[in-house]
Amino acid sequence: MNRIGFGYDIHPLVKKRKLVLGGVSIPFVKGLKGHSDADVVCHAIADALLGAAAMGDIGEHFPDTDEKYKDASSIDLLKKVGDIVKDSGFKINNIDVAIIAENPKISPYKIEMMENIGLALGLEENRISIKATTHEKLGDIGKGKAIAAYAVALVEK
Repeated sequence: MNRIGFGYDIHPLVKKRKLVLGGVSIPFVKGLKGHSDADVVCHAIADALLGAAAMGDIGEHFPDTDEKYKDASSIDLLKKVGDIVKDSGFKINNIDVAIIAENPKISPYKIEMMENIGLALGLEENRISIKATTHEKLGDIGKGKAIAAYAVALVEK
């Protein structure tokens, strides 16, 4: 039985924060604001995986009211989500991610993101797709005030 899950996350960009996407620290003048490291890529993938397995969402498993997740590495949280999904009898087939950001350019970091995600989830890199686009200067993302990510995941039991 194949199942598909969808995930989405968005966080505002702020000064004095490190920008982390797909477990990669990206040099940039701003970073994403959040309780953890606010890695929208990992958060969207986690929600897609949990959704495919009908196991809730990332906020239920790692609530932002719990101090042990303050500044947590989202790639580590993604690994835990992968373990939760696999322990319930699912195999992860593939993941597809779209990152929406005006800046910085994502292309130079895509391969490292796929490597990190693959290591966290025990997947070959050819089962992970990462794409990036801008928001054409529209809305908060287009004005450089936020970064978002969409993800879909296919799992099978």
